[in-house]
Amino acid sequence: MAITQQKRLEQARRLRHSQTPAEERLWSGLRGRRLQSHKFTRQYPIGPFTVDFLCREARLIIEVDGATHSEDHEIDYDERRTAYLRSQGYRILRVMNDDVYRRFDDVMDMILLALEHKLPEAR
Repeated sequence: MAITQQKRLEQARRLRHSQTPAEERLWSGLRGRRLQSHKFTRQYPIGPFTVDFLCREARLIIEVDGATHSEDHEIDYDERRTAYLRSQGYRILRVMNDDVYRRFDDVMDMILLALEHKLPEAR
């Protein structure tokens, strides 16, 4: 059964209110054009998926991954999701929860490099 656009928006709103601590930390550095004036949105629906963070102008998605992305079925889901999002013209940068906590400045620098198309392939 297809999910309506209204239900996708409601789901995104719920996700915004139940962010993980790592997502909250990263959002603190991205919100309000804090990263060199780049505008980001969070928990944004794209097709059948909701992405963690999106810079529309750069068509860059940032996904914050934790331990729940290590099982075979989770990896398969992420690969299908990534293939769909790339087919829609987006680049995806994945960062780990631990990196957001322990190497926040490095994560922000990596996002800047991705925004400037200076990473070989944003993954």
